[in-house]
Amino acid sequence: MRNGSHRRSRGDACRSPRFAFSLEFTNAGVAPEVPRLVGFSGKQVSASSISPTTFLPEDLAGRRDDDVTPNFDDTHITSAMTKIQNSVASSRRKSRKAHFGAPSSVRRVIMSAPLSKELREKYNVRSIPIRKDDEVTIVRGSNKGREGKITSVYRLKYIIHVERVVREKSNGQSVPLGIAPSKVVITKLKLDKDRESILERIGKGREAVKAKTTKA
Repeated sequence: MRNGSHRRSRGDACRSPRFAFSLEFTNAGVAPEVPRLVGFSGKQVSASSISPTTFLPEDLAGRRDDDVTPNFDDTHITSAMTKIQNSVASSRRKSRKAHFGAPSSVRRVIMSAPLSKELREKYNVRSIPIRKDDEVTIVRGSNKGREGKITSVYRLKYIIHVERVVREKSNGQSVPLGIAPSKVVITKLKLDKDRESILERIGKGREAVKAKTTKA
């Protein structure tokens, strides 16, 4: 016997991922060991009579593949895979390229922040693109609960800087910490003519959608 080889003992069961049968030996010790295949029904099977359905249970042996396959309605699978917006790619690579290669005008919309409960009830707006001089409250991260005015909107890195949210360097210099706009809540808006028109437009749109859904 070579090293690493394994010899099957008599009466061991052969386990195969495609066939299920037991391996038995006849006339052990008298004649050369001849394997005997036994199917599910317990009948002896000769090597010449093996077919693809030999080792199937009796209730499935005479059935075709399309009969064995369970019948189910796959319309829900098709509808779930239907693309809703053709302008938005499903590819991870394309989505990341669009996100990190977006122009400044698109980054402005991406860098939107939710309004506080009071402002939401007042203007009927959930979120708005953030801008300098807005007052915010940080609601996530290690600086949670801190409030301040936005000192800069860094669109290149998709972050904002809030006053007094800084860290000290080893040389004593303080540098601002970058905060994602989605991790803050706007508590006071920097209003001007253009921004008031934006709030009015968004509020009217939400009212129109609400009226349409309630009517339907």
